[in-house]
Amino acid sequence: MPRYRLHYFPESGNSYKLALMLTLCGETFEPVWTDFGGGVTRTAQWRATVNEMGEIPVLEVDGERRTQTAPILLQLAEQYGKFGGETPAETFELLRWLFWDNQKLSGYMATYRFMRTFTPSADPKVLKYFRARLDDFLGILDQHVGDNAFMIGARPTVSDFSMMAYLHYPGDETGYDFATSHPNISAWLGRIAALPGWKSAYDLLPGPRLKHYA
Repeated sequence: MPRYRLHYFPESGNSYKLALMLTLCGETFEPVWTDFGGGVTRTAQWRATVNEMGEIPVLEVDGERRTQTAPILLQLAEQYGKFGGETPAETFELLRWLFWDNQKLSGYMATYRFMRTFTPSADPKVLKYFRARLDDFLGILDQHVGDNAFMIGARPTVSDFSMMAYLHYPGDETGYDFATSHPNISAWLGRIAALPGWKSAYDLLPGPRLKHYA
């Protein structure tokens, strides 16, 4: 089987997406903690030797580095025959939600949470803007998972793992109490957490943590 090394930091929901997918596929990985808070991913050396895009995560597969979580998730789903679409219609629906998540939900939640919780003196006007956008996106998701057990129907796929990653972090980081504000999302998160082998990000990704400012 392939040998995996995952470059990550614990607060990275994108790192968690890959860690969770590998775990639910019955695989292990060598954790490579990265000092994101210290700025290492912005250095020329790190970009020249690890990821030219300057982003975390990076998944090494038998020494070959892969980046961008969405295509990696899709590749793993195909490789292991798990959590992908089983028909063209399912695959289309999976991709529809996966791309929506990357462009909107995860994109905004990752930025909002980082600014709100892990940076000092965040601009309240910027936070207000991101919060308004998130409220809209979360309303869409709450409606959808109120009508469907998972994103494309009765079973989980990588679109679920992508979408839930940033939402499953503690409420003191996200600024949301989903059980109160979005009960359908809370129930959906519970269904994913009930999958055999599921673990949270802070259980799967050890290492030093970023300082909280919220």
